[in-house]
Amino acid sequence: MNKIYKKARAKINLTLNVLDKREDNYHNIESVFQKVSLYDEIYVSKTNKHDDIRIETNVANLEGENNIIYKAYQLLKNKYIQIKGVDVVLKKNIPVQAGLGGGSTDCGGFIECMNKLFDLKLSRRDMQDIGAKLGADVPSTFYNIPIIARGIGEKIEEIKSNAKLYILIIKPEFSCNTKEMYEKLDKGNSICQKYNTEIMRRALEEGDIIKIANNLYNVFETAVEDIENIKNELLSVGAIGSLMSGSGSAVYGIFENKNRAKIGYETMKSKYRTYYCVSYKMWRKE
Repeated sequence: MNKIYKKARAKINLTLNVLDKREDNYHNIESVFQKVSLYDEIYVSKTNKHDDIRIETNVANLEGENNIIYKAYQLLKNKYIQIKGVDVVLKKNIPVQAGLGGGSTDCGGFIECMNKLFDLKLSRRDMQDIGAKLGADVPSTFYNIPIIARGIGEKIEEIKSNAKLYILIIKPEFSCNTKEMYEKLDKGNSICQKYNTEIMRRALEEGDIIKIANNLYNVFETAVEDIENIKNELLSVGAIGSLMSGSGSAVYGIFENKNRAKIGYETMKSKYRTYYCVSYKMWRKE
């Protein structure tokens, strides 16, 4: 095998609580993650032209050392002597600085590609451990079903769910810097959070779309202005629930069915960068 292709899927947070700040300056979280059908495309090829990594992408400032894929390659190459030069083509479809896990899922997808391309024989646990050294959200990207992420994001618990969600994602013109968002939360000592994790778990297990939509929660919304207007617009075009994802700035709405989501999409696309997608992937009993 000399070339491999990977779809690296975005995630949304159905719930997100920030618990406390650790001595290492990371924060402990508790969050329900859901993968969606929106994805970046990664092509990784072996090459004899150089003994390093070359990254080509359609987003400015993400080539070379500025890309988390570059850091992942360096970590893997230092650990496994069989790794040689590779060329990477990364087509970004997931908006950046949006709270959709674009960088993390690219990193996880690249690790999976390298595992197959160079026959590293890494287990999912091995890949999670490598990913955790590169970013707190990377371990979660190796799961396609809903999960609960705890710790700094590295402690994963699967949720068995057949709930199918029809989703519109809106990316506003402004973006959010994750570090700055955590700093805002650290200053907000009076924030009273809703802990909906277990309710959301049951809603997903039961496939109850209404209960899922009614229990969306993200503490980072307390640190962002201009989010409520977008949420209200999504509700006005038929969404039954709406929330900002991650540390922002993307906002999504959940719809009861495909037709309502498509109608909402036609309305919203003229005003915002809008993505129609569905939850990915449903759990299937063995």
